Amino acid sequence: MISGSPHPIDGTAEGFGPRRTVLDDLLVGSATGAGAELREAFTVTDIVFDDGAVAGIRGHAKGGAAVTERARVVIGADGKHSILAKAVRPEHYNDVPQLQTGYYAYWSGLPVSGFETCIRAEPGRGFAAIPTHDDLACLVGGWPYAQFATNRTDYEGHYLRMFELAPAFAERLRGAKRETRLAAVGDLHGFFRTPYGPGWALVGDAGYHKDPITAFGISDAFRDAEQAAAALDHAFSGRRPYAEAMAAWQQTRDAESLPVCGLTCEFAKIEPPPAPMLQLLGAVAADREAMDDFVSVMAGTLPAPAFFAPDNVARIIGNAQTAPA
Repeated sequence: MISGSPHPIDGTAEGFGPRRTVLDDLLVGSATGAGAELREAFTVTDIVFDDGAVAGIRGHAKGGAAVTERARVVIGADGKHSILAKAVRPEHYNDVPQLQTGYYAYWSGLPVSGFETCIRAEPGRGFAAIPTHDDLACLVGGWPYAQFATNRTDYEGHYLRMFELAPAFAERLRGAKRETRLAAVGDLHGFFRTPYGPGWALVGDAGYHKDPITAFGISDAFRDAEQAAAALDHAFSGRRPYAEAMAAWQQTRDAESLPVCGLTCEFAKIEPPPAPMLQLLGAVAADREAMDDFVSVMAGTLPAPAFFAPDNVARIIGNAQTAPA
């Protein structure tokens, strides 16, 4: 068992799992407070091009007439099925097939003090419990995608039975109540897209997507948005050419994301880890400092390359081998 506390960033060492209904409202309020114009229930139907470069969008409000809006750069933050990405057809790389299928529901009366996760590779099951708003806990679980067809006729039964693999957690769950229907987390294939081009940029899942098992999606999207905004500021202010600023952003994004994507893929397989990883996890579980470091990687406060650097791995394993019995 690995349990630890993440290292702080700017004095903060807490993580949160907000409901999207709450988070989205906070983001909208922050954006409009900063001067952004909000148009709700607006549908983008087309991307406008001028001489091969994106120059704006065309769309309409609910029941309204079509309008065209032009911009120096159109940013697609519209998910893995981005209409902007479909229009500009960016290069794909590091594609990963779907590795697991997941389901989630919200429960009341389930005591969860922090992020809890359990992965049992032998039966191919993994789940996590995340406390959130309204005194609810989000309970998400899944199994390898290879089992999807076999389990689809009784996915709810498989979902409920997987918690019996952790008896102490199952006992807590017996006193809880499921408040929502069981929802599927589908279409989990991974990819990277070139995130910019003439007049356009892609952030969040529109730019790259990975399995949600490590729960990095929203925090990575925040990071992408901040870094893309900084790159665009450099371009608009004339401090750097547009292509140079955006290429530097892509390089930074990939350098920070690829190690976590690799780790995510290993977890999403929900299968016994390779022998070196098994040895490392065993050594981590016997070392308080190493557990805090590993949890910090999963919380995003310690870069994965720093933790998995050969000298650090050797140090952790060496400490475990020399520790008193």
